[in-house]
Amino acid sequence: MPRYARGYDTAEAEAWLSRRDRKLGTWIRRLGPIQADVRWRKSFDPVDALARAILYQQLSGKAAATIVGRVEAAIDSTRLHFDTLARVDDATLRACGVSGNKALALRDLAARESRGEVPDLRRMSTLDADTIVAALVPIRGIGRWTVEMMLMFRLGRPDVLPVDDLGIRKGAQLLDRADAMPTPRELAARGAHWGPFRTHAGLYLWRIADSTAKAPAPVKRSQE
Repeated sequence: MPRYARGYDTAEAEAWLSRRDRKLGTWIRRLGPIQADVRWRKSFDPVDALARAILYQQLSGKAAATIVGRVEAAIDSTRLHFDTLARVDDATLRACGVSGNKALALRDLAARESRGEVPDLRRMSTLDADTIVAALVPIRGIGRWTVEMMLMFRLGRPDVLPVDDLGIRKGAQLLDRADAMPTPRELAARGAHWGPFRTHAGLYLWRIADSTAKAPAPVKRSQE
């Protein structure tokens, strides 16, 4: 069974993209290299990461961290899983500041984990990106964007392009000096020849948008 490495050679990616797309190559030279993400080499717990992603949705980092801290205290664990979340009822979660929808999402995640439907890190190493997306997006509160961020920044998959992300679409508009942002379908077609390094192209599109608009990247603009 094939295994997928975590991470890729960023210098190789930049050289490839520069050859494939002259416009992008100009921006790569202007912005400079993007180093490998240190998180690619660090182990992490997918279920816990997804639970925290649910809790952080639509909140500032500070507010979400406060709620996460309350939940951890309530379950007496820093590990958010079906067995630890089962220690508290929904009323306790609400008292921690967890909305009703997020509580339902956590319960769905926990139930799916208990049934073996959420692949662990070892299992993910044998699955391609599309299969991981298909396995995780049925979880309540987990959209494609959330999974794509895990694929890019935690698993280090080299060929992921989040075409629904407004920051990436804005970067593509600036790259091509277009009058409007490309639609997700148009961006998917535009980025097809960036493979097998569409992840790295996306990182540069965020930087292009950031360098122009002075906005942090990546930022999720749409709701899941």
